[in-house]
Amino acid sequence: QVQLVESGGGLVQSGGSLRLSCVVSGGIFTFLNMGWYRQAPGRQRELVAGEFSSRTTNYADFVKGRFTISRDNAKNTVYLQMNNLAPEDTAVYYCNGKIRTVSGDDGYWGLGTQVTVSS
Repeated sequence: QVQLVESGGGLVQSGGSLRLSCVVSGGIFTFLNMGWYRQAPGRQRELVAGEFSSRTTNYADFVKGRFTISRDNAKNTVYLQMNNLAPEDTAVYYCNGKIRTVSGDDGYWGLGTQVTVSS
């Protein structure tokens, strides 16, 4: 059973930084595409940053130059480094992955971690 568990969220002042982690466990062969999404109250979930199996990355315009996605395959962990945070970055951040297991390729979500940025 594949599980994605996010951590690293919290309360930070505007201009501050946080690093989110997503640990993936459970019979993994390989990560394919990994990504971070967020959902603010009353809004739809939106892509923040993604990394393809080719290691190509893409970022939403609203985080370019501030956020960086990375992974450590040895630790089965994906990170989101968030710098220069602003109140509008307040949301629940979710890890998403397309992961290959013995059962094939499938998509998975974590339960999310809350990020709150105060002004």
